[in-house]
Amino acid sequence: MGQCDTEGMSSAPLCLVTGASGYIGGRLVPELLAAGYPVRCMARDPAKLSDRSWSADIEIARADVRDPAAVRRALEGAGVAYYLIHALGTGSSFEDRDRESARIFADAARDAGVGRIVYLGGMISAQEGALSPHLRSRGEVGDILLGSGVPTAALQAAVIIGSGSASFEMLRYLTERLPAMVTPMWVNTRIQPIAVPDVLRYLVDAASLPAGVNRRFDIGGPDIVTYADMMRRYASVAGLTPRILVRVPVLTPRLSSHWVGLVTPVPSGLAKPLVESLRNEVVASEHDIAGYIPDPPGGLLPLDEAIKLALRHTQEGDVSTSWTSAGTPGAPSDPLPSDPSWAGGSLYVDERTSVVHGPPGALWQVIEGIGGTSGWYSFRAAWAARGLLDRMSGGVGLRRGRRDPRHLRVGDALDFWRVEAITPGQLLRLRAEMKLPGLAWLELSVGQNEDGETTYRQRAIFQPRGLAGHAYWRSISPFHGIVFGGMLRNITAAAEQAPRPAEPSPVPGPR
Repeated sequence: MGQCDTEGMSSAPLCLVTGASGYIGGRLVPELLAAGYPVRCMARDPAKLSDRSWSADIEIARADVRDPAAVRRALEGAGVAYYLIHALGTGSSFEDRDRESARIFADAARDAGVGRIVYLGGMISAQEGALSPHLRSRGEVGDILLGSGVPTAALQAAVIIGSGSASFEMLRYLTERLPAMVTPMWVNTRIQPIAVPDVLRYLVDAASLPAGVNRRFDIGGPDIVTYADMMRRYASVAGLTPRILVRVPVLTPRLSSHWVGLVTPVPSGLAKPLVESLRNEVVASEHDIAGYIPDPPGGLLPLDEAIKLALRHTQEGDVSTSWTSAGTPGAPSDPLPSDPSWAGGSLYVDERTSVVHGPPGALWQVIEGIGGTSGWYSFRAAWAARGLLDRMSGGVGLRRGRRDPRHLRVGDALDFWRVEAITPGQLLRLRAEMKLPGLAWLELSVGQNEDGETTYRQRAIFQPRGLAGHAYWRSISPFHGIVFGGMLRNITAAAEQAPRPAEPSPVPGPR
């Protein structure tokens, strides 16, 4: 990201960020902080920002964007104001809300003496009359801000590629869940997608644009594709079989939005405006922004690379997992705990816990000794059958056993698992190496409850690949009570009956 054209943090203008609890705003704040800008977030409910990793490094101003006095107070002393607020919904009411909010913000920014407004909206084609209601509203908001008397940079983007982006999540679920589909004609619409790291770079650097710049800028990545092309390229990057698309003219945007709502977890109230906007070609008509914010040395991220980054991690509960060992977590393209529950891709979890009437060391001794000749503490015939099926399909089966009967270390083979992480006395995480339509982990951990009792936590995690992955999980779910429930009970019983070690098992030295 770009750095401030100032010496030290104290001389950088204060940046007021609206929409900080949203997809772009939540990722912009840490980028501004890293670039040396002091940040104030305007929020209707400040509590929504209290659990962010950066909340202690910012100011928070309580304000509803439709309250002129509160917005004026929030903007006091700000040099740059980011407007990242959009209404969603159907009918004309959302356009009225967008219009009113933008006018209040524009007037307040002018009265507060703000030096620059930065706005992120949708890319507007030359055919104004043919715009979807939501693109038309985004364009009108840009007009209001540009006419505010405050120098404004209205950045216009098409589909933003990054985990958590509503447009990307719709693409993800449609492609992963439907190997063949009847599609509407809008899949032929040309689109110029852009990776979220590039969007954030433009937003950060727009804070230091020359004072006389007051205009729209189209921002897009290096690829111009159709929506059908994006689906095919997603499938290729994700390792899915090629998708079969049969286009028919009878699926209107309204019918398509209901279809998207059935197939994906994206809420219908969000899917409808997204689908409606896909009837418009969104291709940049200029790249003038490069005259102010040059492209990075390696160029803007290509579509395939942007998809790879978006698929690095999968959101799970309230944490961003790094189980796939795909690099340093926390990149803008990764999922965040604040993203909607439907974002970040599908992840199935079978989680079970129990209280163990014994010391943590005894439980850890059982966990670290699992597999091999000790077995898996449940329905032995089911594990043997699964190992046989794996070998018949070309997998490793259960024949590998384990290197050492008592101790494990990262990288060890363990039947058809591989030790991915181990914290002696606390955590063992295994990654499946059996043949599966997806990725799977088994996590066993030792803890304590509020009463000081030893607790055993067991999680089976599955990230499906395509429709086959979802079908696989659903087909085996009825047996989880037998396999994983029995495993929980038997490991608990074994720990309670085990000799009590004086301390956790020692950690072997390097190989």
